[in-house]
Amino acid sequence: MTDADPLHRRGRELFSLDPTVTYLNHGAFGAVPIPVQRAQQRLRDEVDANPMAFYHRSLAERLAEARARVAGLLGSDPEGTALVANATAGTQTVLGSLGLAAGDEVLLTDHGYGAVRMQVQRLAETTGVVAREVPVPLEAGDDEIVASIVDAVRPDRTRLVIIDHITSPTARLFPVARIAAAGRELGVPVLVDGAHAPGMLALDVPALGADFWLGNLHKWAFAARPTAALVVAPQHRARMQPLVVSWWREDGFPSAIEFAGTLDYTAWLAAPTALDLLGELDVAAVRRHNADLAAYGQRTVADALGLDPAGLPMPSPSTSPEASTVSMRLIPLPPGLADDGSAANALALRIATELRCEVPVYVWQGRGMLRLSAQIYNRPEDYERLADGLRGLRAQAA
Repeated sequence: MTDADPLHRRGRELFSLDPTVTYLNHGAFGAVPIPVQRAQQRLRDEVDANPMAFYHRSLAERLAEARARVAGLLGSDPEGTALVANATAGTQTVLGSLGLAAGDEVLLTDHGYGAVRMQVQRLAETTGVVAREVPVPLEAGDDEIVASIVDAVRPDRTRLVIIDHITSPTARLFPVARIAAAGRELGVPVLVDGAHAPGMLALDVPALGADFWLGNLHKWAFAARPTAALVVAPQHRARMQPLVVSWWREDGFPSAIEFAGTLDYTAWLAAPTALDLLGELDVAAVRRHNADLAAYGQRTVADALGLDPAGLPMPSPSTSPEASTVSMRLIPLPPGLADDGSAANALALRIATELRCEVPVYVWQGRGMLRLSAQIYNRPEDYERLADGLRGLRAQAA
């Protein structure tokens, strides 16, 4: 994990991030490698050279080819996989296709992504669907997580469970296969929000057994923004409805979901370039590098804040290979640094402007949190720099 490391050295060359900024927030928006940027720009140039040829004569075939490559990464059936803009759009597609009505219940956990929660809340406001949030302690083990979900399900009312594969606010790996299995036993569909999973985890999506699974490729799989996939189990595909109805409606899933007129499809068509790059770098080596570096960063920053390393939140109590490749880590902040939303925003701004570091700071369940990410363009010194800067900020606040 030094500049002598070929993977790290290559990583620093592949991205066009501002070299004066320490970027420790890959989990938010990803970062597009330069070869993928160039591939997308070539596609945009092609569109403008002959829009008719691109949209009318070649787009369908090329989307199918890109979809097949993405499905290969996920281990999924291309006919059951649709390209979508992002995990949020995929969630809305599912919510809009299930025919949920007043009194139907959608379960989420308090670790879920805020925009997904907002979607369910809007559905509740406009249709009478009931949104119910299940609390899951930060330190909960897999058995406790599964039990929390199962105990909350009401088979006569619950029509959908939404669970995160890797949680955004808490960087936890959830036992989604076990939850999906429990959903099948209870007769309740399960949607897995895998926004962070592609590229970070070795995936066999059908083996998870979820009714719906979605994930972003523009975070950890090096794709251009916005690129994501929605994988739907066979029994639900016929009912999937597009967010925008357009000319491919009669083709059904997945084409009807993907085509919405004159959008910019070049990010999706550049996805094979991203997957080629990931393979060239050795995806297993990338995962190990990132997970090890995130763990180092968590220990280093926690030490600077005077936190007990034994009490730091881990991605999972599990020793599975999947848990060992999670490349985000959470640091609960000491009282007084980010006790409410306003203070958290102010701290994040000071870190960005004074320390020239980009990290998310927010409040979860009444406590300030800082989330670190690691990618191949990062190095140990990045986290040491943040740690030193946070020591200074704490000293000023004392």
